[in-house]
Amino acid sequence: MDVAAKEAAIARFLHEYPQAADAGRGHPALHGCAKVRWSEFSGCPAAIPVLLYGLLDQSAGAEAERVLTNTMFSIAEMNPAMPEVLAFLLRLAGDPQVPERSGLLACLVTVADYSEPIDSGNEAMALWFGSDSDHPEREQCRAVFAQHASVVAMLPEGLINPESRAKLRRAAGLL
Repeated sequence: MDVAAKEAAIARFLHEYPQAADAGRGHPALHGCAKVRWSEFSGCPAAIPVLLYGLLDQSAGAEAERVLTNTMFSIAEMNPAMPEVLAFLLRLAGDPQVPERSGLLACLVTVADYSEPIDSGNEAMALWFGSDSDHPEREQCRAVFAQHASVVAMLPEGLINPESRAKLRRAAGLL
């Protein structure tokens, strides 16, 4: 999906959920998200904060998570802005008041999957997903998970399945 299609998806989201643009403003987990120059990341629309705010809206949360996921991932890679987004998502995941928290955790599991290093000896994997040197966002995401290990450690059981929980704990360096 190119940037224009991502921007159109966000515009459709805002048309359907106009209140979502302000839902999360002022939430401490999202402090600074509007200051990030999102459009300077390749393939990233400028309106990412709208989706992050939308995650905190009771009626728009699930759709905000869906649009954010589609905006940040392709079939074989994640957007270079993901390490920046990840820090906000992890802080939100630590807040039990966040609506659709289990969907947010599922998104974090996807980030953990995409962040795993690619075995350079596996030519097929390197061809399909690119080498880690071509995608520094993988290592950057692993570093963000490690920086927020205390949040991952405090996530309550039962929100996601044990395998997904273990994947998040591994990504944070807790296992």
